[in-house]
Amino acid sequence: QVQLVESGGGAVQAGGSLRLSCTVSGRTFSDYAMGWFRQAPGKEREFVTAISWSGRRADYSNTVKGRFTISRDNANNTVYLQMNSLKPEDTAVYYCAADRRPTTEVVVRSPISYGAWGQGTQVTVSS
Repeated sequence: QVQLVESGGGAVQAGGSLRLSCTVSGRTFSDYAMGWFRQAPGKEREFVTAISWSGRRADYSNTVKGRFTISRDNANNTVYLQMNSLKPEDTAVYYCAADRRPTTEVVVRSPISYGAWGQGTQVTVSS
């Protein structure tokens, strides 16, 4: 059974940086696209970014483009989210997710496409 474990969350001041990690087990990690989503209190879960199985393609929401960077290390079954220039509105629980579809270069924003999720890690940005 596939398991995803996020780490790296915490509390920072606006303008600071954090790096989230998500380690995957129970599946051939390199075969699947990976995504990051977030959910703030009282709001729906929203797409942040995703990366294709090869790492050659990535997509970002407009709210994080230019500030966040997704990357993956297939040798270590880990996907990363580097978050720079953090803003208070970035405060949320961040979830990593694994796409259901193997070996596709197409990255999608819909959470429906993702079949496995981590437990989430809290990111709090203070002004």
